[in-house]
Amino acid sequence: MSAAGSSPPSPTPAGLADWAWQSAAELLVPPPAEPSSPSPALDPEALDLDDLVAAIDAAQPKLPLSSDADEHDQVSWDPALLAALGLTLLSRRADAEQDELLRRAADGLRQQLAGNIVTYVVNRNLNVSNHCIKHCSFCAFRRDAGDPGAYWLSEADLQQKAAEALEAGATELCIQGGLNPAATVAGSQLAYAERLLGLLQQAAPGLHLHAFSPQELLYFAQHDGLPLDQVLVRLQAAGLGSVPGTAAEVLSEPVRQVLCPEKLTAREWVAVMLQVHQHGLPATSTLMAGHIESPADVVAHLLTLVAVQRYAWQHQRQGFTEFVLLPFVGASAPAALRSRVQRDQPDPAAMLRLTAQARLLLGPWFRFHQPSWVKLTLAGATEALRWGCNDLGGTLMEEHITTMAGASGGTRQSPQALEAAAQRLGRPVRRRTTLYGAGA
Repeated sequence: MSAAGSSPPSPTPAGLADWAWQSAAELLVPPPAEPSSPSPALDPEALDLDDLVAAIDAAQPKLPLSSDADEHDQVSWDPALLAALGLTLLSRRADAEQDELLRRAADGLRQQLAGNIVTYVVNRNLNVSNHCIKHCSFCAFRRDAGDPGAYWLSEADLQQKAAEALEAGATELCIQGGLNPAATVAGSQLAYAERLLGLLQQAAPGLHLHAFSPQELLYFAQHDGLPLDQVLVRLQAAGLGSVPGTAAEVLSEPVRQVLCPEKLTAREWVAVMLQVHQHGLPATSTLMAGHIESPADVVAHLLTLVAVQRYAWQHQRQGFTEFVLLPFVGASAPAALRSRVQRDQPDPAAMLRLTAQARLLLGPWFRFHQPSWVKLTLAGATEALRWGCNDLGGTLMEEHITTMAGASGGTRQSPQALEAAAQRLGRPVRRRTTLYGAGA
């Protein structure tokens, strides 16, 4: 029974585990409020950047050594203080001098946590179909079946693409698509996903299968009337190796109500990730930025990622492998959002600042940071290596979701091009696996 004056707990959505749903509510960091009268200690213009960076570092939750350290770690984790400091960081004026100080701070933390080596993975991206039941306001990719530009790759096409990737030296297939209501086997979305993984393994034995966003996973569970735990067990048995952390967009509900009101909520995204991590599946994390989000929304998103990572490490789970900043591309986005944002391509300077700010706010919890050369171009992604990033992502070989939005970065990079980009900065470069082991 709820206490007087408090609202009853929200019922657990279909498919999700009760523990994950309740934990997600505790881990989701709300956007910090702008102080009505900022104290001098948190005045963005008065506070020295070095002092602010030191304060952020001191406010970070301490790295848990084991689940036994939970009580101490709870005491050391003050999300409200870190959120206030984060908002101060993101509210500082932008000018050349301040930007250079910010860049140096982020680059120094990158060197401390990840060293100088730039990594990349040889992979192929497979966007299986753009048929989708959702209508996100930013998406130029989705189509209804039969619409101009709608597609659904055949099993033969998918197997051919997988075999080509293996022949080209890939170690990973990245598999995502729309929520295609017709993608079923005997009426089951999960059975189709299992079949898809099996076909790809047959065509390209040994390739790591990085597949199915939290939105897709929850859709499989809810469509088939199954617990998400069962979905994850069956997909792992079928070959699933890790999960892309897309569909997060911005983990702030007011923003999601504009960007993607039909999509899973921020709390649902966190709950799905908690269950993904519990099953031993690593996942990436993302932030889509440069549209209608406020600094407070960005802070809430980044610190929620910290909270989820901390929870995973406390329970001896790998959690998130990396953080990827995804700048919004609006050239072909739906007209309503495009007119509101009034920018077709990312603002490079703003995205570099956010790259550095994310490195500082995510702190020791995220060693690997990756820019998007598809969205920023390879030249922009190379510059991001000076602002806190240490990984150039994958070769992709093809890409449709961002390209259909009007991105100018292209759809593939060769290993030679990625290596040359790092070498131009005088940085050593190494091919990696999906999970950051030594590549082929």
